Amino acid sequence: MSRLVWRSLTLVSSSSGKKLYVSDDIALAAIGFVIARAQTFEVASVKLPAPHVIGKPYNITIADIQNDTITFTNASLADCIRYAYGLSSNLQLSAPDWVKSTEARYNIVAKTAPGTARHQIPKMMQALLSDRFKLVLHHEQRVLKYYALVVAKGGPKMHEPTAGPATIPAGVNGQLRILSNRMPMDAVVSLLSRYMRALVVDETGLAGEFEVKLFWTPDDRPVPEDQRGASVFEAVQEQLGLKLVSCKGPMDVLVVDSAEKTLSEN
Repeated sequence: MSRLVWRSLTLVSSSSGKKLYVSDDIALAAIGFVIARAQTFEVASVKLPAPHVIGKPYNITIADIQNDTITFTNASLADCIRYAYGLSSNLQLSAPDWVKSTEARYNIVAKTAPGTARHQIPKMMQALLSDRFKLVLHHEQRVLKYYALVVAKGGPKMHEPTAGPATIPAGVNGQLRILSNRMPMDAVVSLLSRYMRALVVDETGLAGEFEVKLFWTPDDRPVPEDQRGASVFEAVQEQLGLKLVSCKGPMDVLVVDSAEKTLSEN
């Protein structure tokens, strides 16, 4: 019994200028290798931070990208997963307690190839988590309560991004702030989710980056009424031209099947 096998040839040129032909299955393999390389960091370091001294503050850095380098400092594995998979809250993540715990923290410094677009970096982070933490997960649909961030009547009030650090005006007692001269909406909902301890989902449809200056007083802060600033709901509408709408519905949840707490070799 015979079998027909199709092989087409692709014309390429050698360094000597001669015409060469290679099988398309080889050419496709080469393309696949290039794509695979484009989805991984050129070099990455994953280490445990110094032991935390109880009572002393420590800095947390999540996905700081500068000069083709992305940095996580004192980040939980959940922090890394949220960035890699575009989650705005731990409520979208079902995982063992240690994954979300601040007791298991990591320092990650990874370098991309020059000129790598920012939207490619989360894919690289997914590959790193799979390699170093042996992360295995799957998606599930679950009904969750959440706040949808939408554009308010009258439109957004945020300005175009500006260069340089954000200016910090005088604040109000007990106030929380989100300040940035360049911030995309996915970062806004991620910070709101963290501060509000609730799931906030971006439904604004606003692309790109904006200058964000948001100030509010949490309801649970012991601040005298005559010194209390706007609530987060009032501040989002008055200062950003957006609105937080309470919702409930099916949401995509990432479920961690397995992950290693002890790091694989760097």
